[in-house]
Amino acid sequence: MLPLETLAPFFAASVLLCLAPGPDNIFVLTQSALRGRSAGLAVMLGLCTGLVGHSTAVALGVAVIFQTSALAFSMLKFIGAGYLVYLAWQAFRAPATPIEASGSENLRLGKYYSRGIIMNITNPKVSIFFLAFLPQFADPLHGPISAQILMLGGVFIFATILVFGGIALLAGTLGEWLNRSNRIQKVMNRLTGAVFVALALKLATTKQ
Repeated sequence: MLPLETLAPFFAASVLLCLAPGPDNIFVLTQSALRGRSAGLAVMLGLCTGLVGHSTAVALGVAVIFQTSALAFSMLKFIGAGYLVYLAWQAFRAPATPIEASGSENLRLGKYYSRGIIMNITNPKVSIFFLAFLPQFADPLHGPISAQILMLGGVFIFATILVFGGIALLAGTLGEWLNRSNRIQKVMNRLTGAVFVALALKLATTKQ
């Protein structure tokens, strides 16, 4: 069990890292603004589910593969970039439709949850980041390292829920106000598509 004097600075660092502009929080921001708070929160939960996978990969040593194998790293990042291009294409061709708070929209929340998982899991830089970041706070004196890594991953996920949840709520509120105009929603669709293309290019050009 890690002591509070280790967990407190780790949690503070995690919050700051979540606040720093990056692909994941931008993804939550755009989806919340375009499709509402519920969609943004579903994306956030999907991203956090992906973080569970990355934490487990670090604890089991699987993340080392992405750090040492150029082929595995490249395959995963191009899958992720391709998925972002697909989302961009969907955004560019999406019609202006009102945000629905219930009904069919609720049935589609699973789609946004899946988007979050895919977006996070297909980014090998997350595994490598966790591989470099989490072990710095682990100490053999406090028990098995793998268990500590999972615990630290859980704390990081909690910080992510707090920060990304706040982003989803704020952006969703603003988006619902903006989306009252079909013209503005069309512009937001195009901007979202452009953001996805930029994220895809950034991921595709990422190096180990």
